[in-house]
Amino acid sequence: MLVLKLIAKSPFECLLPISCGSVSLAEYSVDYMTLVASKKGKEKQLSDELKAAHGMALPASNRMTGRIGARCVWFGQQYFLMGPEPKISLNSFGRLTDVSDGYAVVSLQGSQIEQVLARLVPIDVSCNVFKRGQTARTLIQQINGSLTRVSDTEFQIIVPRSMTYTLVKDIERAMQSVNARTVLGLHAGKSIN
Repeated sequence: MLVLKLIAKSPFECLLPISCGSVSLAEYSVDYMTLVASKKGKEKQLSDELKAAHGMALPASNRMTGRIGARCVWFGQQYFLMGPEPKISLNSFGRLTDVSDGYAVVSLQGSQIEQVLARLVPIDVSCNVFKRGQTARTLIQQINGSLTRVSDTEFQIIVPRSMTYTLVKDIERAMQSVNARTVLGLHAGKSIN
């Protein structure tokens, strides 16, 4: 009898990390990704239980709670719990769905991330509008995804796992475009945005 041994692969295997100019794109590795939906009328109890179990409450609309290794991201009517394996006690107040194999997460970092994202998303991601901890469900080029500002120079992007190749190529082209404009501007004696 032949027994096959399956080996888990990264959704970004052979694609990441990449960098161009001052911007880099890398996989954001998480052990678990869980979609959490509150049972009817139980949102407050779910938030309290999440705080007791994982140290973070449910985020408000278009927000994120937590920190590296344990985050909860608003995802429309549901929330993405990333990092920790969810405590079983959350089942009392919410519905939990393991989506670890269905989504992929990247970190886009650098001083020109806003210029890169301006080529990809139809929303204003400038620091004075899209502040740290804010998140949005939006198109990233032609992919439906989640975009969260983690710091002044870093965004976290969540997309369906099936779209990882397309995401990387779209971001890479935007990074090259921003870098080319910067280099051309420097040769001309001025910076171009």
